[in-house]
Amino acid sequence: MTMKMAGVLVGALLMAVPFVCGQDAGSSEKRGAATEVKDASKTAAKDTEKGAKTAAKHTEMAANKTGHVTKAAAKKTETDTKIATKDTEKAAKAAGKDTEKAADKTGQVTEEAARKTGHGVKKGVKGIGHGVKKGTDKTANALK
Repeated sequence: MTMKMAGVLVGALLMAVPFVCGQDAGSSEKRGAATEVKDASKTAAKDTEKGAKTAAKHTEMAANKTGHVTKAAAKKTETDTKIATKDTEKAAKAAGKDTEKAADKTGQVTEEAARKTGHGVKKGVKGIGHGVKKGTDKTANALK
């Protein structure tokens, strides 16, 4: 932005040179138009050089400040990422342990239920078999 201002200043000075030369008629000194233009050009060149040096200094300072801020932000982001990673790992371990415990309990409950169901089915089968056997005997006796 400062370089743009320096460019605008130089342009304005170069445009002002013809107007300054045109005012030469009222001057008390006997100087020619060429001398006036030459002096104005030297002044404009010096002013431009000063403006460019100042702009370069300001640009360098801004770049340094931006670099420091960016570096600090990068460090902060890195630290936050490491913390988040550790938290995620801890949460994953805890979730894994909880899932393992739940799976163990579910397996035990399922095994117990299967045993009970199998035991009940065994009893029921024996009872049904007796009933069929008795009914078959009755049917066989009735046919005789």
